Amino acid sequence: MSAGSIYKRILLKLSGESLAGDSALSIDTKVLDQMTSDLKAIVDLGVEVGIVIGGGNIFRGLSEKAKDMNRVAADHMGMLATVINAVALGDAIKRNGMESSVLTAIEMNKIAAPFTQRKAIQDLSEGKVVIFAAGTGNPFFTTDTAAALRGVEIEADVLIKGTRVDGIYSADPEKDPDAKFLPTLDYDEVLSKNLRVMDQTAFALCRENNLAVHVFNMEIPGNLLKVMQGAAIGSVVGGTHAE
Repeated sequence: MSAGSIYKRILLKLSGESLAGDSALSIDTKVLDQMTSDLKAIVDLGVEVGIVIGGGNIFRGLSEKAKDMNRVAADHMGMLATVINAVALGDAIKRNGMESSVLTAIEMNKIAAPFTQRKAIQDLSEGKVVIFAAGTGNPFFTTDTAAALRGVEIEADVLIKGTRVDGIYSADPEKDPDAKFLPTLDYDEVLSKNLRVMDQTAFALCRENNLAVHVFNMEIPGNLLKVMQGAAIGSVVGGTHAE
């Protein structure tokens, strides 16, 4: 546990769409600046941060426009989109006075270093924000699954999922006004209620390895720091701090 934080090492999962914000751009620099400011606040606490970011702001492989594409080709394009986002985020982190390391599941040595567990843990221990790109390196797996896998590999205390809603609800709160907020849950409860915290492969990895999942609204500035400090923000699945 870091001084002032309930977590020592985290895996932060961000959607690619979060980088676009409300603009029509694929990457909004104002969003990047706010995101990196939030990250600096927790890095300054001594929290070791790994990040998996999606590519939906650039390419969504399962979208209507891609429905006629070969699924493997579409997923490969999606992986490359995550690399673009990772490089952009890594650059913004450095401009904000932190060190970053982009590790990719697909070798492209002139752009980023190849992922290995040893390299990731070494970079984290040196205080670098480590961004994991290209998903798992395989088609048919989501970036949620990549986040769960990397979280387990780096022995993270928790998988933090930044979203645009306050946490986990009994239904989609953007569609159902009667959806109930669920602050703490166990793994079996998520499955029995068919709550869409993450895809099933990702969630199974978290459950099998007892990796807690904390879902909260990342779009509110300062929320990430509050989560690190133990504030009752968002929803927690599993883990002793969910009790």
